[in-house]
Amino acid sequence: MSQQKTFADVLDAAEELDVDSQAELVAVLNRRLAERGRERVVASVAQARQEFAAGQCEPLSAAEIVREAQS
Repeated sequence: MSQQKTFADVLDAAEELDVDSQAELVAVLNRRLAERGRERVVASVAQARQEFAAGQCEPLSAAEIVREAQS
């Protein structure tokens, strides 16, 4: 069983890295976060397509879409 690290443990470990390694760590984390964001968008689009195909969508005007997005 692996030991779970706390945020503070990970932060302390990152502080022990040299500056170049810290920069690479930040770059890797940013790429992974971006990929997760893309995966969420893909899932959202797939769900929207399923809802549209099932007839669960109703047409809205641009003003209604903006109003709904702002609420």
